[in-house]
Amino acid sequence: MSKPMLTGYCDRITAKPGDTLRFMLSAEGTTSAMAQLVRIIHGDENPAGPGFIEEEIEASCNGPLTLAKQYTQTGSFIEIPDPAGRALPPGSFTVHAFIWPTLPGKGRQAVLTQWSAPEQLGFGLGLSGDGHLTCWLGDGQKTWEVSGSRPLAARSWYLVAACYDAETQQVTLYQEPVLGSYNGLWSAVVPRLDSVYVTVPVDLAPKACARPVLLAGYHDRHAALGDVVAGLYNGKIDRCGIANAVLTREELDVMRLGGRAPAESLLAYWDTAAGYTDHGIGDGLVDTGPHQLHGIGRNRPIRAMTGYNWNGRDDCFRLDPSQYGGIQFNEDAIIDSGWCPSLEWQIPEGLKSGVYALRLRSGETEDHVVFFLRPTTPQAGIAMLMPTSSYLAYANERMAVESPALEVVTGHSLVLYDWDYQLAAHPEWGRSSYDHYKDGAGVCYSSWLRPIMAMRPKHRMAGTNVPWQFPADLSIICWLEQMGFAYDVITDEDLHREGVSCLSPYSVVLNGTHSEYYSERMMDATEQYVAAGGRVMYLGANGYYWVVAYRDEEPWCMEIRKLDAGSRAWQAAPGEHYLATTGEKGGIWRNRGRSPQKLTGVGFSSEGMDGSRPYQRMPDSRDPAVAWVFEGVTNERFGDFGLGQNGAAGLEIDRYDLGLGTPPGTFLLATSEPFSDAYPHVVEEIMFNFPGLGGSQDFQVRADVTLFSAINGGAMFSTGSIAWGQALPCNGGDNDVSRITANVVRRFLDDGPVTD
Repeated sequence: MSKPMLTGYCDRITAKPGDTLRFMLSAEGTTSAMAQLVRIIHGDENPAGPGFIEEEIEASCNGPLTLAKQYTQTGSFIEIPDPAGRALPPGSFTVHAFIWPTLPGKGRQAVLTQWSAPEQLGFGLGLSGDGHLTCWLGDGQKTWEVSGSRPLAARSWYLVAACYDAETQQVTLYQEPVLGSYNGLWSAVVPRLDSVYVTVPVDLAPKACARPVLLAGYHDRHAALGDVVAGLYNGKIDRCGIANAVLTREELDVMRLGGRAPAESLLAYWDTAAGYTDHGIGDGLVDTGPHQLHGIGRNRPIRAMTGYNWNGRDDCFRLDPSQYGGIQFNEDAIIDSGWCPSLEWQIPEGLKSGVYALRLRSGETEDHVVFFLRPTTPQAGIAMLMPTSSYLAYANERMAVESPALEVVTGHSLVLYDWDYQLAAHPEWGRSSYDHYKDGAGVCYSSWLRPIMAMRPKHRMAGTNVPWQFPADLSIICWLEQMGFAYDVITDEDLHREGVSCLSPYSVVLNGTHSEYYSERMMDATEQYVAAGGRVMYLGANGYYWVVAYRDEEPWCMEIRKLDAGSRAWQAAPGEHYLATTGEKGGIWRNRGRSPQKLTGVGFSSEGMDGSRPYQRMPDSRDPAVAWVFEGVTNERFGDFGLGQNGAAGLEIDRYDLGLGTPPGTFLLATSEPFSDAYPHVVEEIMFNFPGLGGSQDFQVRADVTLFSAINGGAMFSTGSIAWGQALPCNGGDNDVSRITANVVRRFLDDGPVTD
């Protein structure tokens, strides 16, 4: 008998006392669980550290729960309400669309439909299971399917259409490649042999189904889920529509070359290039036809994508929106699991700020549904800024079972955990920004509204035994508790929403171990905070690296586009480098003139997982202006321990570099001992590959500890290492890494100057 499974998510990741949280929970193999509110102090079970620590909290949400398995509608599609049934005329009609399929031949896929498979009603334009253009018609009693004779090629633009002639009861299929497309698989100089123009008699007159029109799916029914959208499409759809006449081949040819169907025949014309602003585009789909049958995207179809007419010159939708009508759909996209609430709980006043979870238990099965509690008003001088944007980026990464190069990158033999098997068994929980959809496209959206395995306190990095992201940051939480420092917990979501006002009440802001993903608002707010006298302790590495964006009304969903620089699992296609959410360029902040060295003093140098290293003090550490950092530290060499691969310098590392923007006057306090060649020089700095770029040979592959004073009394302390935070709580906090960090915290809390 398989082990029961419990999981869930919360409707918000950050909250205050007085807020009401809704927990969406699911169970398999059991129908009951015990809920218990806990405050999480430490997640890593490594015996070299404090071990797993949680504190049970009295709360009204505690107690037994009756649970059931909850189901998810996966796949991105667009739903177009049509309550008056205007999309399917009583007589002849033509349905047409520009398409760029990515997985033709991988099962039946819908393009533009008002088709109910169980009712055998309506019409559908799509692809057959073997990749041929197909039209489905139904009258409520039977279905008629007509398919073309030649399959479509993957990643190539076509205009496709199906024309139904009510007088002759014939269907004509039209399939023509768009020649000269700069983002198709085939060049315009290559002869094409996949045109289709065929007329077939059919033995029925289709009748309308009383359901919404759909792009990239059709209506079906599932035994457990009820009504679902099936036939999910993989690829792009550009401008499409429905005419109340049989369009001729000549009229369709005109459309393929950029023209329009006769205006008098149009019932609906969905202009997928409409709706862009300088600040991006939403999920709405605009119908410029007479009935205004506008649509709304589900599971975030991807906008700001090149269309059938992209010319290869204008690389951003802001330059010419008409070339950006492509909307990308994926059958395995998921933004909102859409589960029903299993429990609602209002957070009582007076509950201490911290990291909390609703712990679920059933027998030996356990899960934690995590959220972060900030105070109603700031209560401490220290803010612990939890890097939730980075948590989102790594949410449900599937590299342990899907990445063939993982062992080479990490320097580890593959280690698998229960959550890896759970993710493999539950594709409907979605993917991370380090993964690909089934068609090979990179995942550019990530959301909190789904179960996320990486947000469990005992989680490990993919394929390794290394605590990563959230569990690693709990080592800093534990250390704050060990030292007795009063602190409030805030999150990236809070920082993005509120800007500098989120930080300004605090004397000191501590970053997590890996604050890699930052929005423009977050970058601006951090700079403003330091410039106004705030003091930041950057206790990690590879931070302030990737550009991300959020919609104000949907803080739970993040967009990222990984471009042609930076350590990346995928790369956005030409012309698709700008974020649909905000209109700004994606990629790494360094390539937008905002290298992390300018803000923190250090920037990304390398990554490796085969082992961490200690630090050596540098001459600057003895300068009277900063000698206080090392009070109580007697050794020249420190940090030869830690829960992050047995050293304080490692995993991912940052270095001091004046040429990349480290502020003049920055103190270089310490640097790491040499790394192995499993730590390669970071890719964005390699113009030519040549031998000698590994950690044992390249002096730039190192972790540096730095400190500088800013204007108005502000300051920045940086450790240059993800592993630093995981060394803090070792030996009950009685260690040199802890002493150095505590010295800086105390000095930063003091109103006096940082560097005397």
